[in-house]
Amino acid sequence: MADELLAGIGLGSEAMGPEPKRSGWAAEREPAPLEKGLFQDGDSSSDCRSDDSPGSRLPSFVLPGKTPFPEMFQTSHLLFYERFRAYQDYILADCKASEVGEFTAEFLEKVLEPSGWRAVWHTNVFKVLVEVTDVDFAALKAVVRLAEPYLCESQVNTFTLECVRELLDLKGQRLPLQELWVVFDDSGAFDQTALAIEHIRFFYQHIWRSWDEEEEDEYDYFVRCVEPRLRLHYDILEDRVPSGLVADYHSLLSQCEDIYRSFLNLRSSLSACDSDSEQENISMVEGLKLYSEMEQLKQKLKLIENPLLRYVFGYQKSSNIQAKGVRPDGHKVTHVVAASMMTGLLQSLLRDRLCQEPCAEDREVQFHSDPLSAVNACYEGDTVIVCPGHYVVHGTFSIADSIELEGYGLPDDVVIEKRGKGDTFVDCTGADVKISSVKFVQHDAVEGILIIHRGRTTVENCVLQCETTGVTVRTSAEFVMRTSDLYGAKGAGVEVYPGSTCTLSDSGVHHCKEGILIKDFLDEHYDIPKISMVNNVIHNNEGYGVVLVKPTIFSDLQGAAQAGAEETKAPAAAASGEAGAAARPGPGEPLQHGAARGPLSARPGPPEQVEGNWEIVSELVAASTQKGQMRKKRLSELGITRADDDLMSQEMFVSIMGNQFKWNGKGSFGTFLF
Repeated sequence: MADELLAGIGLGSEAMGPEPKRSGWAAEREPAPLEKGLFQDGDSSSDCRSDDSPGSRLPSFVLPGKTPFPEMFQTSHLLFYERFRAYQDYILADCKASEVGEFTAEFLEKVLEPSGWRAVWHTNVFKVLVEVTDVDFAALKAVVRLAEPYLCESQVNTFTLECVRELLDLKGQRLPLQELWVVFDDSGAFDQTALAIEHIRFFYQHIWRSWDEEEEDEYDYFVRCVEPRLRLHYDILEDRVPSGLVADYHSLLSQCEDIYRSFLNLRSSLSACDSDSEQENISMVEGLKLYSEMEQLKQKLKLIENPLLRYVFGYQKSSNIQAKGVRPDGHKVTHVVAASMMTGLLQSLLRDRLCQEPCAEDREVQFHSDPLSAVNACYEGDTVIVCPGHYVVHGTFSIADSIELEGYGLPDDVVIEKRGKGDTFVDCTGADVKISSVKFVQHDAVEGILIIHRGRTTVENCVLQCETTGVTVRTSAEFVMRTSDLYGAKGAGVEVYPGSTCTLSDSGVHHCKEGILIKDFLDEHYDIPKISMVNNVIHNNEGYGVVLVKPTIFSDLQGAAQAGAEETKAPAAAASGEAGAAARPGPGEPLQHGAARGPLSARPGPPEQVEGNWEIVSELVAASTQKGQMRKKRLSELGITRADDDLMSQEMFVSIMGNQFKWNGKGSFGTFLF
């Protein structure tokens, strides 16, 4: 087996196993391992020759175009772990941001052929065949000359041989290594050169930021920046990130680069100004403003780059779906979906659904072959009845009006399956959307199976078979789920955002990464979600049954919050004659919270059931108390010593009772601090 991976093609099984971390090239001083360091095993993607066979193990490709350029090394297809180990073990190791240039130059000096190889100088405008005569490792540039025969292809007809020579003279015959694509050589002598240049090109195109060198230099650059950015790049390639979030990320990058460029120009102008001049003072204020804007953008970029925070904070997608409203004639339509309509089915529909009311005989009925077209044809107040069958859709259900979508039969008989790439399955913004007796099966999605942006969405007697996240309840939205079953989410089964309302009753959430994720992380301006959970079974989830996400700033008020929670327990304990049992109320005793307008209660049940319900109630009470104290402190700092209790109250009614928490990997309830 060949030695360690530099950027190998075709990872073997040992490439995935644990390896001792190296710092620099201390462990690779002998020339033989360096020559073999390209590949992990002999199962190259370009051929099936053994390690002892001479020749290149990299694939090749031909540049598109009319000019007959020689074949190039194909190196852009490397896998995540191939790049990961190359940067971690060979190129960057444990260097700081200020040492990236030094470590990179040292890496290239050990693996790059200094001369004797040809490459195509590839830009957005032209391609020219050149020959490398020397390499300036510190500057990451190669000294080149035009190769013979002269080959050039340009998008500009006036770009002649003389223009190429003049351009090379202006550059001092030195070209950036990132702009060179190594010409294929089947001897294998230039495999390492091609791969080394590919790693440098990828690093400066997708990983390195112009402001990285000015960041805090006390942390490992690979861990802090390279790994999360590399993971994000491959997550985007594999459609694991919502398209809207990808667009936001690129927009933030562009904004940050523009501001950083302006900041550098301003800093350069300050050095030319006279000290203590009025212009310098104005420039310093502008510089501080630019610096503050840049820091805010960098923090947003880091939230997106970090896979855990990206999942916890979620993508604040604003739905642009426009409601149609009521039909111009004021009539409501019933849409019937059936792959084929038999007389018996039609008679049943007329009896059970279409002619139940006396005036229903005058109601218009439209027939559709798939549920997506039926929903797209709906106006305010319409009803969609889906007959038994297995329906495959390739788009997103965008429900912007108050409609009813109901299955005619049991959920397992009415199955709607989504295939193909897409961000969401069902997107709701209607004021009052009702979905019942349907089984949704999600495939190849990026976001959750159901997202409620605003309005109220009721799901009753449904089955939700998830692929990524389950149901997402955005701020100010309301979600009601009754007698339904949700499972299979690789994220949380239900994500509840601040300021939203979520009611779950007689339902199951199981076999997800987390059962229910309650997000209380933004700031004191957002109300805590209003949660009602009654008679649900939360079981067999990988993590917790219920997770509360909140900022660590709340921990500063933990002592005061606990004191407030103890005060709320005292009336309940006194009412039951158990003044000494303030640690936890007895079964069935309501718990009152000063910032709440309604009771938080836990119904009697088995010990483990009461335990799970009480933990959730207790934590939500503490969070609400902390928010109230933060708000009082903020108002006090503004000079408002007396605040209106009605304005400061959360007006929160939370009912957590009768729920069963079974076989969850980490327990019934947990808290995530960030």
